[in-house]
Amino acid sequence: MISQAQFDKEIEIIISNAVREDVGEGDHSSLACIPADARGKAKLLVKDNGIIAGVEFAKMVFAYIDKDLKVETLIEDGQPVKKKDVVFYVEGSSRSILMAERLVLNAMQRMSAIATKANEFAEKLKGTNTKILDTRKTTPGIRALEKWAVRIGGGENHRFALYDMIMLKDNHIDFAGGISQAIQKTKIYLQEKNLDLKIIVEARNLNEIEEILQHDGIHRILIDNFSFEETRKAVELINKRCQTESSGGITLETVKTYANCGVDFVSSGALTHSIYNMDLSLKAV
Repeated sequence: MISQAQFDKEIEIIISNAVREDVGEGDHSSLACIPADARGKAKLLVKDNGIIAGVEFAKMVFAYIDKDLKVETLIEDGQPVKKKDVVFYVEGSSRSILMAERLVLNAMQRMSAIATKANEFAEKLKGTNTKILDTRKTTPGIRALEKWAVRIGGGENHRFALYDMIMLKDNHIDFAGGISQAIQKTKIYLQEKNLDLKIIVEARNLNEIEEILQHDGIHRILIDNFSFEETRKAVELINKRCQTESSGGITLETVKTYANCGVDFVSSGALTHSIYNMDLSLKAV
């Protein structure tokens, strides 16, 4: 996984690029009708039910736009919210508040929806030893925000990107000429490049799991698109020689059953690619 410093850098890049994209040469709407010395106050109003996420990100945005903006937080990241709740107040330059408004809302609406979905999965998995993981099925350019939201909601992050973990999936295996060839080539590559990266290998059936288990140094086996019965057999076959992860169309309705098969992790792209933004608004007070 990437370091906290790397993650923080990703957040900085997201903010600077988003402000560049949205503000450009200036917020002419505000510049045209709001005096430079005008001061105001606004509240973040919840119009939905769920888990709030992005409060700390919003503070970063406000500070980037104007270090003199003051935020009074009433509800922290990860807390449940309901319609009509006020999450925070922001006070200071009216122009600055308006400049930050859309970026704050866009981010918090999506982050809160992801956190809510992650929390639903995490609640389903209570009482088991299985953790819910996200995937790389994220919105280009804002992956760090979406993975942050997963953690806020009670989920855990899979690899951040292509560079922080080895994951040999079906296409890698087929292009490499088979499972053993892919694993052997990977180990040689890591040694030559002096890289210390964990190796995950995807299996499409029990025969492939048996072949993977012939190799040392495998961190986790991805049990992909297996039935419940096949998953139970796979977990028994692996017998804790490495971590196990189920994936492939797993839903809120099926996740507990997969967990009861004994896997360590369940990964779901639905945490980030199939959510509806939480309805939030920033209103002047």
